[in-house]
Amino acid sequence: MCGIVGIASRNKVSSREVIEMLKRLEYRGYDSFGYANIEGTCEKFIGRIDGKKITDIGSKVSICHTRWSTHGGVTKANSHPHNDCSGNIFVIHNGIIENYLQIKEDMIKKGHRFKSQTDTEIIAHYFEEYIKSLPIEKVVETFFKEAKGEFAILLIIKDDNKIYAFKRGSPLVLGVGKGKNILASDIYAFSNITDDVIFFNEDEFAIVEDSNYTFYKIDPKLKPVKKDVVKIQWAQKEETKEEYDHYMIKEIKEQPEAVKRLLTSLQYEQKNNLDSLKKMIKTSKRVVFIAAGSSYHASLLGVSFLNKVGIETHTSIASEFKTFNLIDDNTLVIAISQSGETMDVIEALRGIKQKGVKIASLVNVPYSTIQRMSNVSINIQAGQERCVAATKTFTNQVLTLAYLAHLFGYEFNVNNIPEKIESIFDQEDHIKKLAKKLKYKKDIYIIGRGYVYPIAREIALKLKEIAYIHAEGMMGGELKHGTLALIEDGVPVISLIPKEDRSIISNTKEVEARGGYIIPITNNPEINYPDKFIVKTDYELHFCIMSSIVGQLLTYYTAKEKNLPIDMPRNLAKSVTVK
Repeated sequence: MCGIVGIASRNKVSSREVIEMLKRLEYRGYDSFGYANIEGTCEKFIGRIDGKKITDIGSKVSICHTRWSTHGGVTKANSHPHNDCSGNIFVIHNGIIENYLQIKEDMIKKGHRFKSQTDTEIIAHYFEEYIKSLPIEKVVETFFKEAKGEFAILLIIKDDNKIYAFKRGSPLVLGVGKGKNILASDIYAFSNITDDVIFFNEDEFAIVEDSNYTFYKIDPKLKPVKKDVVKIQWAQKEETKEEYDHYMIKEIKEQPEAVKRLLTSLQYEQKNNLDSLKKMIKTSKRVVFIAAGSSYHASLLGVSFLNKVGIETHTSIASEFKTFNLIDDNTLVIAISQSGETMDVIEALRGIKQKGVKIASLVNVPYSTIQRMSNVSINIQAGQERCVAATKTFTNQVLTLAYLAHLFGYEFNVNNIPEKIESIFDQEDHIKKLAKKLKYKKDIYIIGRGYVYPIAREIALKLKEIAYIHAEGMMGGELKHGTLALIEDGVPVISLIPKEDRSIISNTKEVEARGGYIIPITNNPEINYPDKFIVKTDYELHFCIMSSIVGQLLTYYTAKEKNLPIDMPRNLAKSVTVK
Protein backbone atom coordinates (compact mmCIF):
# COMPACT_ATOMS: atom_id res chain seq x y z
CA MET A 1 0.00 0.00 0.00
CA CYS A 2 3.05 2.21 -0.23
CA GLY A 3 3.43 5.17 -2.58
CA ILE A 4 6.37 5.47 -4.97
CA VAL A 5 7.64 8.33 -7.16
CA GLY A 6 10.61 8.52 -9.51
CA ILE A 7 11.70 11.35 -11.80
CA ALA A 8 14.19 11.50 -14.66
CA SER A 9 14.71 15.10 -15.75
CA ARG A 10 16.86 17.03 -18.23
CA ASN A 11 17.49 19.61 -15.51
CA LYS A 12 18.08 19.06 -11.83
CA VAL A 13 14.96 18.80 -9.69
CA SER A 14 14.99 19.71 -6.00
CA SER A 15 14.48 16.90 -3.52
CA ARG A 16 11.78 19.03 -1.91
CA GLU A 17 9.89 19.21 -5.20
CA VAL A 18 10.03 15.44 -5.56
CA ILE A 19 8.86 14.98 -1.96
CA GLU A 20 5.91 17.29 -2.71
CA MET A 21 4.85 14.82 -5.42
CA LEU A 22 5.24 12.01 -2.88
CA LYS A 23 3.09 13.89 -0.39
CA ARG A 24 0.18 13.60 -2.82
CA LEU A 25 0.47 9.81 -2.36
CA GLU A 26 0.77 9.85 1.42
CA TYR A 27 -2.74 8.36 1.71
CA ARG A 28 -1.05 5.10 0.63
CA GLY A 29 1.08 4.96 3.77
CA TYR A 30 2.59 7.31 6.31
CA ASP A 31 4.74 5.16 8.60
CA SER A 32 7.94 6.56 7.10
CA PHE A 33 9.36 8.02 3.90
CA GLY A 34 12.66 8.43 2.11
CA TYR A 35 14.53 9.81 -0.90
CA ALA A 36 17.56 8.77 -2.98
CA ASN A 37 19.29 10.07 -6.12
CA ILE A 38 21.95 8.97 -8.60
CA GLU A 39 24.60 10.99 -6.76
CA GLY A 40 24.29 8.43 -3.97
CA THR A 41 22.41 10.61 -1.48
CA CYS A 42 19.82 8.77 0.59
CA GLU A 43 17.69 10.23 3.39
CA LYS A 44 15.03 8.46 5.46
CA PHE A 45 12.51 9.71 7.99
CA ILE A 46 10.08 8.13 10.46
CA GLY A 47 6.50 9.38 10.41
CA ARG A 48 4.60 11.74 8.16
CA ILE A 49 6.17 14.13 5.66
CA ASP A 50 4.83 17.30 7.27
CA GLY A 51 7.27 18.96 9.63
CA LYS A 52 10.38 17.06 8.55
CA LYS A 53 13.54 18.96 7.62
CA ILE A 54 14.42 17.61 4.20
CA THR A 55 17.82 18.51 2.78
CA ASP A 56 17.40 20.57 -0.38
CA ILE A 57 19.34 18.52 -2.95
CA GLY A 58 19.13 18.80 -6.72
CA SER A 59 19.39 15.78 -9.00
CA LYS A 60 18.39 14.79 -12.52
CA VAL A 61 17.29 11.32 -11.38
CA SER A 62 15.75 10.52 -8.01
CA ILE A 63 13.24 8.20 -6.35
CA CYS A 64 11.18 8.49 -3.17
CA HIS A 65 8.78 6.37 -1.18
CA THR A 66 6.14 6.64 1.53
CA ARG A 67 5.67 3.42 3.50
CA TRP A 68 2.89 1.37 4.98
CA SER A 69 4.82 -1.35 6.78
CA THR A 70 4.29 -5.02 6.00
CA HIS A 71 7.63 -6.75 6.64
CA GLY A 72 9.55 -5.23 9.53
CA GLY A 73 8.60 -2.57 12.06
CA VAL A 74 8.49 1.18 11.62
CA THR A 75 12.19 2.02 11.84
CA LYS A 76 14.62 4.10 9.81
CA ALA A 77 16.43 0.91 8.78
CA ASN A 78 13.22 -0.55 7.38
CA SER A 79 12.28 2.65 5.55
CA HIS A 80 12.78 2.93 1.79
CA PRO A 81 14.87 3.43 -0.31
CA HIS A 82 17.03 0.36 0.31
CA ASN A 83 20.50 -0.05 -1.10
CA ASP A 84 22.96 -2.85 -1.87
CA CYS A 85 26.25 -3.52 -0.06
CA SER A 86 28.20 -1.08 -2.22
CA GLY A 87 25.72 1.79 -1.86
CA ASN A 88 25.43 2.06 -5.64
CA ILE A 89 21.97 0.56 -6.17
CA PHE A 90 18.81 2.04 -4.62
CA VAL A 91 15.31 0.55 -4.81
CA ILE A 92 11.80 1.45 -3.73
CA HIS A 93 8.95 -1.00 -3.81
CA ASN A 94 5.19 -1.26 -3.37
CA GLY A 95 3.91 -4.79 -2.83
CA ILE A 96 5.08 -7.98 -1.17
CA ILE A 97 7.80 -10.41 -2.25
CA GLU A 98 6.33 -13.60 -0.81
CA ASN A 99 9.46 -15.75 -1.10
CA TYR A 100 11.90 -13.06 0.04
CA LEU A 101 13.29 -15.23 2.85
CA GLN A 102 14.52 -17.84 0.39
CA ILE A 103 16.10 -15.17 -1.82
CA LYS A 104 17.60 -13.46 1.21
CA GLU A 105 19.14 -16.70 2.43
CA ASP A 106 20.69 -17.24 -1.00
CA MET A 107 22.09 -13.70 -1.02
CA ILE A 108 23.56 -14.12 2.47
CA LYS A 109 25.33 -17.28 1.32
CA LYS A 110 26.83 -15.22 -1.49
CA GLY A 111 28.22 -12.75 1.06
CA HIS A 112 25.61 -9.98 1.08
CA ARG A 113 24.97 -8.07 4.32
CA PHE A 114 21.43 -6.99 5.19
CA LYS A 115 20.50 -4.01 7.35
CA SER A 116 16.71 -4.29 7.46
CA GLN A 117 13.90 -6.78 8.10
CA THR A 118 12.09 -5.91 4.88
CA ASP A 119 11.34 -7.97 1.81
CA THR A 120 12.38 -4.98 -0.34
CA GLU A 121 16.08 -5.01 0.53
CA ILE A 122 16.56 -8.36 -1.21
CA ILE A 123 15.90 -6.60 -4.55
CA ALA A 124 18.93 -4.32 -4.22
CA HIS A 125 21.23 -7.22 -3.31
CA TYR A 126 19.76 -9.43 -6.03
CA PHE A 127 20.61 -6.88 -8.71
CA GLU A 128 24.01 -6.17 -7.17
CA GLU A 129 24.83 -9.87 -7.39
CA TYR A 130 23.76 -10.51 -10.97
CA ILE A 131 24.60 -7.31 -12.85
CA LYS A 132 28.24 -8.25 -12.27
CA SER A 133 27.90 -10.74 -15.11
CA LEU A 134 24.60 -9.98 -16.88
CA PRO A 135 22.98 -6.96 -18.55
CA ILE A 136 20.28 -5.48 -16.33
CA GLU A 137 17.58 -6.57 -18.79
CA LYS A 138 18.57 -10.22 -18.21
CA VAL A 139 18.58 -9.71 -14.45
CA VAL A 140 15.03 -8.37 -14.65
CA GLU A 141 14.05 -11.53 -16.56
CA THR A 142 15.51 -13.80 -13.90
CA PHE A 143 13.98 -11.74 -11.10
CA PHE A 144 10.52 -12.16 -12.60
CA LYS A 145 11.08 -15.92 -12.75
CA GLU A 146 12.26 -16.20 -9.16
CA ALA A 147 10.21 -13.59 -7.26
CA LYS A 148 6.74 -14.57 -6.06
CA GLY A 149 4.09 -12.02 -5.15
CA GLU A 150 3.13 -8.53 -6.30
CA PHE A 151 5.42 -5.59 -6.79
CA ALA A 152 5.97 -2.23 -8.42
CA ILE A 153 9.69 -1.44 -8.27
CA LEU A 154 11.83 1.55 -9.19
CA LEU A 155 15.59 1.00 -9.25
CA ILE A 156 18.39 3.49 -9.83
CA ILE A 157 22.15 3.03 -10.06
CA LYS A 158 24.68 5.63 -8.99
CA ASP A 159 25.86 7.86 -11.89
CA ASP A 160 23.35 6.24 -14.28
CA ASN A 161 20.73 8.65 -15.69
CA LYS A 162 18.02 6.00 -15.95
CA ILE A 163 15.22 4.61 -13.81
CA TYR A 164 14.52 0.90 -14.18
CA ALA A 165 10.83 0.26 -13.51
CA PHE A 166 8.97 -3.03 -13.44
CA LYS A 167 5.71 -4.32 -12.08
CA ARG A 168 3.53 -7.32 -11.42
CA GLY A 169 0.24 -6.79 -9.64
CA SER A 170 0.89 -3.46 -7.93
CA PRO A 171 -0.03 -0.27 -9.83
CA LEU A 172 2.53 1.79 -11.76
CA VAL A 173 2.13 4.61 -14.28
CA LEU A 174 4.47 6.84 -16.29
CA GLY A 175 3.78 10.55 -16.71
CA VAL A 176 5.31 11.90 -19.92
CA GLY A 177 6.40 15.53 -19.54
CA LYS A 178 8.55 18.07 -21.34
CA GLY A 179 12.15 17.27 -20.53
CA LYS A 180 11.10 14.99 -17.69
CA ASN A 181 9.38 11.66 -17.16
CA ILE A 182 7.76 10.76 -13.85
CA LEU A 183 6.93 7.31 -12.52
CA ALA A 184 4.41 6.86 -9.71
CA SER A 185 1.88 4.58 -8.05
CA ASP A 186 -0.93 6.62 -9.57
CA ILE A 187 -1.51 9.67 -11.72
CA TYR A 188 -2.35 11.92 -8.78
CA ALA A 189 1.37 12.27 -7.98
CA PHE A 190 1.98 14.26 -11.18
CA SER A 191 -1.48 15.29 -12.40
CA ASN A 192 -0.54 18.95 -11.87
CA ILE A 193 2.50 18.54 -14.17
CA THR A 194 1.36 16.46 -17.15
CA ASP A 195 -1.80 14.88 -18.52
CA ASP A 196 0.03 12.46 -20.84
CA VAL A 197 0.40 9.04 -19.25
CA ILE A 198 1.33 5.45 -20.01
CA PHE A 199 -0.11 2.70 -17.83
CA PHE A 200 2.03 -0.33 -17.11
CA ASN A 201 0.38 -3.67 -17.85
CA GLU A 202 1.18 -6.87 -16.03
CA ASP A 203 4.77 -8.15 -16.18
CA GLU A 204 6.18 -5.09 -17.91
CA PHE A 205 9.60 -3.48 -17.58
CA ALA A 206 10.63 0.00 -18.65
CA ILE A 207 13.88 1.91 -18.91
CA VAL A 208 13.05 5.58 -18.36
CA GLU A 209 15.25 8.61 -19.12
CA ASP A 210 14.49 12.34 -19.17
CA SER A 211 13.14 12.37 -22.75
CA ASN A 212 12.99 8.68 -23.67
CA TYR A 213 11.48 5.46 -22.44
CA THR A 214 11.51 1.87 -23.66
CA PHE A 215 8.95 -0.72 -22.61
CA TYR A 216 9.33 -4.49 -22.59
CA LYS A 217 6.94 -7.35 -21.94
CA ILE A 218 8.30 -10.26 -19.92
CA ASP A 219 6.76 -13.25 -21.64
CA PRO A 220 8.87 -14.98 -20.17
CA LYS A 221 11.75 -13.26 -21.99
CA LEU A 222 11.93 -9.56 -22.72
CA LYS A 223 10.12 -8.39 -25.82
CA PRO A 224 9.91 -4.70 -26.79
CA VAL A 225 6.33 -3.41 -26.76
CA LYS A 226 4.79 -0.25 -28.15
CA LYS A 227 2.80 1.70 -25.61
CA ASP A 228 0.10 4.27 -26.26
CA VAL A 229 0.15 7.61 -24.50
CA VAL A 230 -3.23 8.33 -22.91
CA LYS A 231 -4.44 11.91 -22.53
CA ILE A 232 -6.12 12.03 -19.14
CA GLN A 233 -8.87 14.39 -18.07
CA TRP A 234 -8.30 15.17 -14.43
CA ALA A 235 -10.61 17.71 -12.82
CA GLN A 236 -9.63 17.15 -9.20
CA LYS A 237 -7.73 19.89 -7.45
CA GLU A 238 -5.34 19.54 -4.53
CA GLU A 239 -7.61 19.40 -1.49
CA THR A 240 -6.86 21.38 1.66
CA LYS A 241 -8.54 21.31 5.07
CA GLU A 242 -9.60 24.94 4.68
CA GLU A 243 -11.17 26.07 7.96
CA TYR A 244 -11.65 22.53 9.29
CA ASP A 245 -9.50 20.79 11.90
CA HIS A 246 -9.42 17.53 9.93
CA TYR A 247 -10.13 16.24 6.46
CA MET A 248 -12.69 13.81 7.90
CA ILE A 249 -15.10 16.50 9.09
CA LYS A 250 -14.58 18.48 5.89
CA GLU A 251 -15.41 15.42 3.81
CA ILE A 252 -18.48 14.64 5.95
CA LYS A 253 -19.71 18.19 5.36
CA GLU A 254 -19.03 17.89 1.61
CA GLN A 255 -21.58 15.09 1.22
CA PRO A 256 -24.57 17.20 0.10
CA GLU A 257 -22.49 18.64 -2.75
CA ALA A 258 -20.98 15.24 -3.58
CA VAL A 259 -24.48 13.77 -3.83
CA LYS A 260 -25.64 16.58 -6.13
CA ARG A 261 -22.56 16.11 -8.34
CA LEU A 262 -23.18 12.37 -8.60
CA LEU A 263 -26.87 12.70 -9.45
CA THR A 264 -26.14 15.26 -12.17
CA SER A 265 -23.42 13.03 -13.59
CA LEU A 266 -25.65 9.93 -13.64
CA GLN A 267 -28.42 11.86 -15.39
CA TYR A 268 -26.17 13.45 -18.01
CA GLU A 269 -22.40 12.73 -18.46
CA GLN A 270 -22.57 9.10 -17.36
CA LYS A 271 -26.01 8.27 -18.73
CA ASN A 272 -24.61 6.18 -21.61
CA ASN A 273 -22.44 4.14 -19.24
CA LEU A 274 -25.37 3.69 -16.90
CA ASP A 275 -27.57 2.52 -19.79
CA SER A 276 -24.84 0.05 -20.79
CA LEU A 277 -24.67 -1.27 -17.23
CA LYS A 278 -28.45 -1.60 -17.10
CA LYS A 279 -28.36 -3.65 -20.31
CA MET A 280 -25.59 -5.86 -18.90
CA ILE A 281 -27.70 -6.54 -15.80
CA LYS A 282 -30.80 -7.35 -17.87
CA THR A 283 -28.88 -9.85 -20.00
CA SER A 284 -27.20 -11.58 -17.04
CA LYS A 285 -28.62 -14.39 -14.95
CA ARG A 286 -27.20 -12.97 -11.73
CA VAL A 287 -25.16 -10.06 -10.40
CA VAL A 288 -22.24 -10.59 -8.01
CA PHE A 289 -20.56 -7.71 -6.22
CA ILE A 290 -16.91 -7.90 -5.16
CA ALA A 291 -15.76 -5.41 -2.55
CA ALA A 292 -13.92 -4.88 0.75
CA GLY A 293 -14.34 -2.70 3.85
CA SER A 294 -16.87 0.12 3.53
CA SER A 295 -17.37 -0.77 -0.13
CA TYR A 296 -18.52 -4.22 0.98
CA HIS A 297 -21.06 -2.67 3.34
CA ALA A 298 -22.32 -0.57 0.42
CA SER A 299 -22.58 -3.73 -1.67
CA LEU A 300 -24.78 -5.36 1.01
CA LEU A 301 -27.21 -2.51 0.50
CA GLY A 302 -26.90 -2.95 -3.27
CA VAL A 303 -27.95 -6.59 -2.85
CA SER A 304 -31.00 -5.46 -0.87
CA PHE A 305 -32.01 -2.80 -3.41
CA LEU A 306 -31.62 -5.03 -6.49
CA ASN A 307 -33.23 -8.11 -4.95
CA LYS A 308 -36.28 -5.97 -4.14
CA VAL A 309 -36.78 -5.36 -7.88
CA GLY A 310 -36.36 -9.02 -8.81
CA ILE A 311 -32.69 -9.12 -9.82
CA GLU A 312 -30.79 -12.06 -8.33
CA THR A 313 -27.84 -10.39 -6.60
CA HIS A 314 -25.09 -11.61 -4.28
CA THR A 315 -21.97 -10.08 -2.79
CA SER A 316 -18.62 -11.45 -1.77
CA ILE A 317 -15.80 -10.04 0.32
CA ALA A 318 -12.99 -9.77 -2.19
CA SER A 319 -10.37 -11.63 -0.15
CA GLU A 320 -12.70 -14.66 0.07
CA PHE A 321 -14.14 -14.45 -3.43
CA LYS A 322 -12.42 -17.59 -4.71
CA THR A 323 -13.76 -19.54 -1.72
CA PHE A 324 -17.37 -18.53 -2.42
CA ASN A 325 -17.32 -18.55 -6.21
CA LEU A 326 -20.73 -17.90 -7.79
CA ILE A 327 -19.72 -16.98 -11.33
CA ASP A 328 -20.16 -18.35 -14.83
CA ASP A 329 -20.58 -16.78 -18.26
CA ASN A 330 -24.12 -15.71 -17.31
CA THR A 331 -22.83 -13.69 -14.36
CA LEU A 332 -22.15 -9.97 -14.22
CA VAL A 333 -19.45 -9.12 -11.69
CA ILE A 334 -19.54 -5.56 -10.33
CA ALA A 335 -16.39 -4.51 -8.50
CA ILE A 336 -16.76 -1.70 -5.96
CA SER A 337 -13.63 0.14 -4.85
CA GLN A 338 -13.00 3.73 -3.77
CA SER A 339 -9.42 3.76 -5.04
CA GLY A 340 -9.85 1.37 -7.95
CA GLU A 341 -6.59 -0.23 -6.79
CA THR A 342 -7.78 -2.55 -3.99
CA MET A 343 -5.53 -5.58 -4.42
CA ASP A 344 -8.01 -8.16 -3.09
CA VAL A 345 -10.57 -6.95 -5.65
CA ILE A 346 -8.01 -6.94 -8.48
CA GLU A 347 -6.92 -10.48 -7.56
CA ALA A 348 -10.55 -11.64 -7.66
CA LEU A 349 -11.07 -10.09 -11.10
CA ARG A 350 -7.96 -11.59 -12.67
CA GLY A 351 -8.74 -14.33 -15.12
CA ILE A 352 -12.53 -14.19 -14.95
CA LYS A 353 -12.84 -12.03 -18.05
CA GLN A 354 -11.19 -14.81 -20.07
CA LYS A 355 -13.96 -17.14 -18.83
CA GLY A 356 -16.60 -14.98 -20.50
CA VAL A 357 -17.60 -13.17 -17.32
CA LYS A 358 -18.53 -9.53 -17.83
CA ILE A 359 -17.01 -6.98 -15.42
CA ALA A 360 -18.42 -3.62 -14.37
CA SER A 361 -17.15 -1.33 -11.62
CA LEU A 362 -17.98 1.56 -9.35
CA VAL A 363 -14.85 3.58 -8.54
CA ASN A 364 -13.91 7.07 -7.39
CA VAL A 365 -10.50 7.35 -9.07
CA PRO A 366 -10.42 7.60 -12.88
CA TYR A 367 -7.93 5.54 -14.89
CA SER A 368 -7.43 3.18 -11.95
CA THR A 369 -6.61 -0.49 -12.51
CA ILE A 370 -10.11 -1.75 -11.73
CA GLN A 371 -11.68 0.80 -14.04
CA ARG A 372 -9.35 -0.28 -16.84
CA MET A 373 -10.20 -3.96 -16.23
CA SER A 374 -13.93 -3.26 -16.62
CA ASN A 375 -16.25 -3.52 -19.61
CA VAL A 376 -18.11 -0.52 -18.22
CA SER A 377 -17.39 1.68 -15.21
CA ILE A 378 -19.31 4.28 -13.22
CA ASN A 379 -17.41 7.03 -11.43
CA ILE A 380 -19.08 7.79 -8.09
CA GLN A 381 -18.00 11.46 -8.33
CA ALA A 382 -17.23 11.88 -4.62
CA GLY A 383 -14.12 13.96 -5.28
CA GLN A 384 -10.80 13.46 -3.57
CA GLU A 385 -11.06 11.88 -0.12
CA ARG A 386 -7.95 12.35 2.04
CA CYS A 387 -9.07 10.82 5.34
CA VAL A 388 -8.59 7.05 5.62
CA ALA A 389 -12.23 6.65 6.66
CA ALA A 390 -14.68 6.42 3.76
CA THR A 391 -17.41 9.02 4.29
CA LYS A 392 -18.57 10.75 1.11
CA THR A 393 -17.33 7.81 -0.98
CA PHE A 394 -19.49 5.40 1.03
CA THR A 395 -22.56 7.61 0.65
CA ASN A 396 -22.03 7.98 -3.10
CA GLN A 397 -21.48 4.24 -3.53
CA VAL A 398 -24.78 3.55 -1.77
CA LEU A 399 -26.55 6.21 -3.83
CA THR A 400 -25.13 4.84 -7.10
CA LEU A 401 -26.37 1.35 -6.24
CA ALA A 402 -29.80 2.69 -5.31
CA TYR A 403 -29.95 4.71 -8.53
CA LEU A 404 -29.08 1.58 -10.49
CA ALA A 405 -31.92 -0.30 -8.77
CA HIS A 406 -34.14 2.73 -9.45
CA LEU A 407 -33.73 2.05 -13.18
CA PHE A 408 -35.52 -1.26 -12.54
CA GLY A 409 -38.31 0.18 -10.37
CA TYR A 410 -36.81 0.72 -6.90
CA GLU A 411 -38.53 3.78 -5.40
CA PHE A 412 -36.87 6.70 -3.64
CA ASN A 413 -36.92 10.49 -3.84
CA VAL A 414 -33.78 11.37 -5.79
CA ASN A 415 -33.90 15.11 -5.39
CA ASN A 416 -34.10 15.77 -1.64
CA ILE A 417 -31.20 13.64 -0.39
CA PRO A 418 -28.81 16.63 0.02
CA GLU A 419 -31.40 18.38 2.20
CA LYS A 420 -31.88 15.24 4.29
CA ILE A 421 -28.13 15.07 4.91
CA GLU A 422 -28.10 18.73 5.94
CA SER A 423 -30.79 17.96 8.53
CA ILE A 424 -28.37 15.59 10.30
CA PHE A 425 -25.87 18.43 10.67
CA ASP A 426 -28.54 20.27 12.71
CA GLN A 427 -28.07 17.63 15.44
CA GLU A 428 -24.31 18.15 15.65
CA ASP A 429 -24.39 19.66 19.17
CA HIS A 430 -26.24 16.60 20.46
CA ILE A 431 -23.66 14.35 18.77
CA LYS A 432 -20.78 16.27 20.39
CA LYS A 433 -22.33 15.81 23.86
CA LEU A 434 -22.75 12.09 23.28
CA ALA A 435 -19.14 11.81 22.07
CA LYS A 436 -17.95 13.08 25.46
CA LYS A 437 -19.67 10.07 27.05
CA LEU A 438 -18.50 7.52 24.51
CA LYS A 439 -14.82 8.42 24.62
CA TYR A 440 -14.41 6.40 27.83
CA LYS A 441 -16.16 3.29 26.51
CA LYS A 442 -14.24 0.14 25.57
CA ASP A 443 -17.04 -1.61 23.66
CA ILE A 444 -19.96 -0.41 21.56
CA TYR A 445 -22.55 -2.57 19.80
CA ILE A 446 -24.64 -1.43 16.85
CA ILE A 447 -27.74 -3.43 15.97
CA GLY A 448 -30.06 -3.38 12.99
CA ARG A 449 -32.28 -5.68 10.97
CA GLY A 450 -32.99 -6.06 7.29
CA TYR A 451 -31.81 -3.23 5.09
CA VAL A 452 -30.21 -1.27 7.98
CA TYR A 453 -27.97 -4.14 9.10
CA PRO A 454 -25.18 -3.05 6.67
CA ILE A 455 -25.29 0.42 8.26
CA ALA A 456 -24.75 -1.17 11.69
CA ARG A 457 -21.60 -2.78 10.31
CA GLU A 458 -20.45 0.43 8.66
CA ILE A 459 -20.85 2.50 11.85
CA ALA A 460 -18.93 -0.19 13.76
CA LEU A 461 -16.10 -0.04 11.24
CA LYS A 462 -15.83 3.73 11.61
CA LEU A 463 -15.66 3.50 15.41
CA LYS A 464 -12.93 0.87 15.19
CA GLU A 465 -10.68 2.51 12.63
CA ILE A 466 -10.96 6.16 13.74
CA ALA A 467 -12.03 6.18 17.43
CA TYR A 468 -10.08 2.99 18.36
CA ILE A 469 -13.12 1.52 20.14
CA HIS A 470 -14.01 -2.14 19.85
CA ALA A 471 -17.32 -2.00 18.01
CA GLU A 472 -19.50 -4.72 16.57
CA GLY A 473 -22.27 -4.22 14.04
CA MET A 474 -24.72 -7.07 14.07
CA MET A 475 -28.19 -8.31 13.21
CA GLY A 476 -30.62 -7.62 16.02
CA GLY A 477 -31.96 -11.15 15.78
CA GLU A 478 -28.53 -12.59 16.57
CA LEU A 479 -28.24 -10.92 19.99
CA LYS A 480 -29.77 -13.82 21.88
CA HIS A 481 -27.42 -16.24 20.12
CA GLY A 482 -24.43 -15.21 22.19
CA THR A 483 -23.82 -11.47 22.25
CA LEU A 484 -26.31 -10.73 25.05
CA ALA A 485 -23.78 -12.37 27.38
CA LEU A 486 -21.56 -9.32 26.83
CA ILE A 487 -24.19 -6.73 27.73
CA GLU A 488 -23.53 -5.23 31.17
CA ASP A 489 -24.61 -2.04 32.92
CA GLY A 490 -23.68 0.95 30.81
CA VAL A 491 -22.52 -0.87 27.67
CA PRO A 492 -23.55 1.40 24.75
CA VAL A 493 -25.80 -0.14 22.12
CA ILE A 494 -26.70 1.98 19.09
CA SER A 495 -30.02 0.67 17.78
CA LEU A 496 -31.14 1.48 14.23
CA ILE A 497 -34.95 1.56 14.45
CA PRO A 498 -36.98 2.25 11.29
CA LYS A 499 -40.57 2.85 12.31
CA GLU A 500 -41.92 -0.11 10.31
CA ASP A 501 -39.66 -2.58 12.17
CA ARG A 502 -41.24 -3.82 15.41
CA SER A 503 -38.72 -6.66 15.85
CA ILE A 504 -35.76 -4.34 16.39
CA ILE A 505 -37.74 -2.63 19.17
CA SER A 506 -37.97 -6.01 20.92
CA ASN A 507 -34.22 -6.53 20.48
CA THR A 508 -33.60 -3.06 21.95
CA LYS A 509 -35.75 -3.89 24.97
CA GLU A 510 -33.73 -7.10 25.50
CA VAL A 511 -30.58 -4.99 25.73
CA GLU A 512 -32.22 -2.43 27.99
CA ALA A 513 -33.39 -5.16 30.38
CA ARG A 514 -29.76 -6.16 30.90
CA GLY A 515 -28.52 -2.67 31.67
CA GLY A 516 -27.41 -1.61 28.19
CA TYR A 517 -27.14 2.10 27.41
CA ILE A 518 -29.51 2.58 24.47
CA ILE A 519 -28.74 5.11 21.73
CA PRO A 520 -31.51 4.92 19.11
CA ILE A 521 -31.29 6.27 15.58
CA THR A 522 -34.89 6.31 14.43
CA ASN A 523 -37.69 7.87 12.44
CA ASN A 524 -40.25 6.46 14.89
CA PRO A 525 -41.74 9.21 17.11
CA GLU A 526 -42.79 6.58 19.65
CA ILE A 527 -39.16 5.75 20.52
CA ASN A 528 -38.19 7.75 23.57
CA TYR A 529 -34.69 7.58 25.03
CA PRO A 530 -32.64 10.57 26.26
CA ASP A 531 -29.89 10.18 23.64
CA LYS A 532 -31.96 9.35 20.58
CA PHE A 533 -31.32 10.74 17.11
CA ILE A 534 -34.24 11.51 14.83
CA VAL A 535 -33.92 10.97 11.08
CA LYS A 536 -36.91 12.53 9.38
CA THR A 537 -37.64 10.32 6.39
CA ASP A 538 -39.97 7.60 5.20
CA TYR A 539 -37.60 6.18 2.57
CA GLU A 540 -35.30 3.31 3.46
CA LEU A 541 -32.44 4.66 1.31
CA HIS A 542 -32.64 8.01 3.11
CA PHE A 543 -32.76 6.26 6.47
CA CYS A 544 -29.58 4.34 5.61
CA ILE A 545 -27.63 7.37 4.41
CA MET A 546 -28.76 9.62 7.25
CA SER A 547 -28.02 6.98 9.90
CA SER A 548 -24.56 6.36 8.50
CA ILE A 549 -23.81 10.10 8.68
CA VAL A 550 -24.88 10.15 12.34
CA GLY A 551 -22.33 7.36 12.80
CA GLN A 552 -19.65 9.30 10.90
CA LEU A 553 -20.13 12.41 13.02
CA LEU A 554 -20.29 10.44 16.25
CA THR A 555 -17.05 8.68 15.33
CA TYR A 556 -15.34 11.93 14.39
CA TYR A 557 -16.22 13.79 17.58
CA THR A 558 -15.42 10.78 19.79
CA ALA A 559 -11.99 10.49 18.20
CA LYS A 560 -11.50 14.24 18.54
CA GLU A 561 -12.34 14.01 22.25
CA LYS A 562 -9.63 11.35 22.53
CA ASN A 563 -7.13 13.53 20.62
CA LEU A 564 -6.49 10.80 18.04
CA PRO A 565 -4.85 11.14 14.58
CA ILE A 566 -8.21 11.17 12.84
CA ASP A 567 -7.19 11.45 9.19
CA MET A 568 -4.34 8.93 9.40
CA PRO A 569 -5.18 6.31 12.04
CA ARG A 570 -2.52 3.88 13.19
CA ASN A 571 -1.77 0.79 11.11
CA LEU A 572 -4.11 1.78 8.26
CA ALA A 573 -3.84 3.36 4.83
CA LYS A 574 -6.40 4.71 2.37
CA SER A 575 -5.59 2.47 -0.57
CA VAL A 576 -5.13 -1.22 0.23
CA THR A 577 -2.82 -2.35 -2.57
CA VAL A 578 -1.47 -5.51 -0.92
CA LYS A 579 -3.26 -8.75 -0.11
